Amino acid sequence: MVKNVQRMKDICDYIESYQFDYRRTPSMNEIADAVGTVKSNVFKYLSEMEQRGMITRYGREITVNSSVPSTPEMNRVPILGKIACGTPEYAEENFEEYIPLPVALFGKGDFFILRTKGLSMIEAGIEPGDMVVVRKQNSADEGDIVVALVNNETTLKRYYIDKKKRCVRLHPENKDMDDILTKECYIQGVAQHVIKAL
Repeated sequence: MVKNVQRMKDICDYIESYQFDYRRTPSMNEIADAVGTVKSNVFKYLSEMEQRGMITRYGREITVNSSVPSTPEMNRVPILGKIACGTPEYAEENFEEYIPLPVALFGKGDFFILRTKGLSMIEAGIEPGDMVVVRKQNSADEGDIVVALVNNETTLKRYYIDKKKRCVRLHPENKDMDDILTKECYIQGVAQHVIKAL
C-alpha cells in the first residue's frame, strides 16, 4: 500500500526542525501529534520511508536523508583568449577551452569569456588576468562595459554616446587614461561578471 507522500515529507520536515531545535529525535507520539495522525501510523510511515531511502534509523535515532544530489543547469562557455584593457589590440581569438557556468549564478544566455590584460579598467575592479564573462550581443546601453571592435581591434571599455561630437565614446575606468572617440564601433558583447583569483 502506497503511503501519503506529502505526509512523509511533513514527517521529514518535522524531524529535521525538531532535531535542529532540541538536538534529539522526536518520539513517535510527538511526530504523530505534529502531523495529525496516530502513533501506529507513524511507525508504518517510518518503515516505508526507510525502504524508500528517505530516512535512516539507528535504534530510536532517525537521520533524514535530505541531501539528494542535484545536477544544476549549466551554460557551456568558451574561453576565447585575451582582450585589451588599454590600447585596443587585435583580439587573440584562439580557443582555450569550454568551462561550465551555473545558470543559478550567471543566468541564461550566450556567453563567452575573455582574459584581460592592461590597466584601463582597474577602477571598475577589472585587473590584468581577470576573466570577464561577456554576453554576446550587438547593442549596449550607455554605461555598460562592452567588448568593442574598433578598426578591427578589440577593447574592453565603458560605452557612451557623445551627442555633441556625434560619435561613440569608449571610457577607460582609469583616471590616467583618455577616452577613445570613434565614429565606427561594433559591439561584440556586454560584460556581465568578473571571475578573479584572490
